[in-house]
Amino acid sequence: MKKSTTLSLQDAAADALVPLLPSATAITWAHAEDGASLADQVGSAVVASFVGTTAADIALVLADDAALAEAAGTDSLVSTADVLRPALEAAAGPLGTGVLGEASIDDAAALFADDDTVVYALKAGKTAVGWFAIRVREGGAIWGSATDPKRSVAGKLGRISNVEMALTVEIGRTRMAVRDVLNLEPGAVIELDRSAGAPADILLNGRLIAHGEIVVVDQDYAVRITQILDVAESMS
Repeated sequence: MKKSTTLSLQDAAADALVPLLPSATAITWAHAEDGASLADQVGSAVVASFVGTTAADIALVLADDAALAEAAGTDSLVSTADVLRPALEAAAGPLGTGVLGEASIDDAAALFADDDTVVYALKAGKTAVGWFAIRVREGGAIWGSATDPKRSVAGKLGRISNVEMALTVEIGRTRMAVRDVLNLEPGAVIELDRSAGAPADILLNGRLIAHGEIVVVDQDYAVRITQILDVAESMS
């Protein structure tokens, strides 16, 4: 029997997930009686791992392919994982400070079959429209304890020292309508929201962790770190 606090945490993740699912009708959740029996049915799912105050593996399956295709658009600019990313990020919110890894489409049978996984049936009315699975890994805290949120992370990252994460350098952003993106041609100039000489943002799996300046090293672009942000603050 799992601890009630863990179940409450997982229920909170399911609560946060369902409002952001692409559906014309409201979706609710209910505990699935046996996740192992679903393992052979779910096949591929959108999966992601969360590393932080609480570590967890999550998977999401929606049966309505038409709704996902409509949300993604007809030009294949957005993948199924991209469409469901906001819902997965919302589900990770109750887990506390941390980083949600890249969402990808993968075989989730082993996750659904694991005894430590809590599986939810997603329903529109009385009709099952998908499943959500979450496996909380005990002892996953790496960013500091709840009693000391500012505690240094040095010495705790050894548990995940071999985990690879995406480090991105961003010099600016802009927002464009899809029609404008499709009309882009070679030679087009896109104006960003940052002035020349402003520091670049350095992001770890999409989370801002530092600022820096762009330099050239042996004819390759590089970034020189000018400021490292507080980890707990930047990931909260």
